[in-house]
Amino acid sequence: MQPRLQDIANELGVSAATVSNALTGRGRVSPALRDRIRATALAMEYRPSPQARALRTGRSGVIGLVLPDLSNPLFPAIAQAVESAAAAAGFGVLIADSRGDTGTQTDALRRLERQGADGIVLVPRRGTRLMAMDLPVAVIDTASTPGNTAASDHRGGGALAVAHLADLGHRHLLFLGESRQSLVQSDRIAGMRAALTPQMQAETLWLEDGGDIAATRATGIIATSDLHALTALTTLHRSGRRVPDDVSVIGFDDHAFGRAITPALTTVAQDTQAIAGAAIASLAAQLGGAPAPHERIFPMTLTRRGSTAPAPNPNTET
Repeated sequence: MQPRLQDIANELGVSAATVSNALTGRGRVSPALRDRIRATALAMEYRPSPQARALRTGRSGVIGLVLPDLSNPLFPAIAQAVESAAAAAGFGVLIADSRGDTGTQTDALRRLERQGADGIVLVPRRGTRLMAMDLPVAVIDTASTPGNTAASDHRGGGALAVAHLADLGHRHLLFLGESRQSLVQSDRIAGMRAALTPQMQAETLWLEDGGDIAATRATGIIATSDLHALTALTTLHRSGRRVPDDVSVIGFDDHAFGRAITPALTTVAQDTQAIAGAAIASLAAQLGGAPAPHERIFPMTLTRRGSTAPAPNPNTET
């Protein structure tokens, strides 16, 4: 049976209130008695009741995490990073999936608020903004998102991808995104465009428009996600174009499948652990009565694998 405060009190011949004060650091308890109480609690493997803690502090010790699409491999990875950072800070996590729907996202936020979450980490559905809430919120998206808390340098990531292909002699590129509504994707492509050299040219194709990847004559394709890069790889294979001999392909977010396919996918990765840690630190600061910290932006890294190679004809390509 799980020991209670009263069991510790009986063992030491003191009151349960004294035990509570010693374990929480409240009230007037001598250092010697406090140390005895804490040693006894440790020996008895005492664990404070979450319900009792909630009554004492007015907090549940739980935060909510709202994600836009758990079927996308990126978001379970973010969830794992947030859970790890939250656990280190003493929080449990309740996860909700908005499934890409604005109404479902709003319902999830309101439900977590009603259920007593101390704060919420939100990865918003594309094209949505944070609604007003009566509890601390940390937003993980991109610097273009109003009220953003922590993000990768998505523009810088786009620039890394272009610089890599430029170093390999590519001059004609295709930028591949899924939806213009996504500020993350738009920022990545903006970073790509800003990094083009005078010798380079690029076109942008949005999958929502139904464009034909196989029709491009680009020798380098940069997709805003490894998922979209996989679409490009499949389309190029079906059209008889070889990767990376004819076309180099780069993705984003370093999904596990990108390391397993052939050729393995060159990708630009986020530091999800750092981003999650910043989001949890923001919630903790707000819960402690401090203002929300300034937005933090974390650099991205490019990992070269087999899907990129020198341009087929670097001296003559236009």
